[in-house]
Amino acid sequence: MSIAHPWLEQEPWPTKSMPKEMLEQRIERILTLTNIGYLGTTMKSGQPIVSPLEFYADGFTLYIFPQPNSPKIKSIRRDPRVAIAIANPMAGWACVMGCQIFGTATLLDIDTPEWEHGMKVFKWQASSTELGRQLEVPPQGQLARIEPERIVYTEHLMRKYGYAPRQIWRPGAEETQVVPGGNV
Repeated sequence: MSIAHPWLEQEPWPTKSMPKEMLEQRIERILTLTNIGYLGTTMKSGQPIVSPLEFYADGFTLYIFPQPNSPKIKSIRRDPRVAIAIANPMAGWACVMGCQIFGTATLLDIDTPEWEHGMKVFKWQASSTELGRQLEVPPQGQLARIEPERIVYTEHLMRKYGYAPRQIWRPGAEETQVVPGGNV
């Protein structure tokens, strides 16, 4: 039995759903704690490929700036279904928190209203400064917008407060769902 975190060893895990507003606040927190995620797509061969990338959120809609002709672009053109994992890098199960966003990616062409909006969300100036690029004009490439269809939020500290550590959010759903789990 852990003296520091006895609630991590409790079986069975709690199965209580968070109120929707509480879950949305926790997802929003993850999307503001970091701007690095890991995008999963599928190559032509069917093999999965995961790429680290920079993202910025407008609500739960994410914007990424993929490199032209990258495997990400080719994969999204072939199959727009994507998954992106975002985690707050901390040590130990007591503080693990993150989310997996499953959704559809749309490539936005330069100078369209959708691209213009996305470029207001995406903080391209920071990346341009880091890469030694000019700041007068934004990068001229397609932007990708990821619309979530399902978000799986994980935070093991919530077990201490009686909530399931994995909660599922869906757009338009009145209530959240939980993913049952237990210690292995």
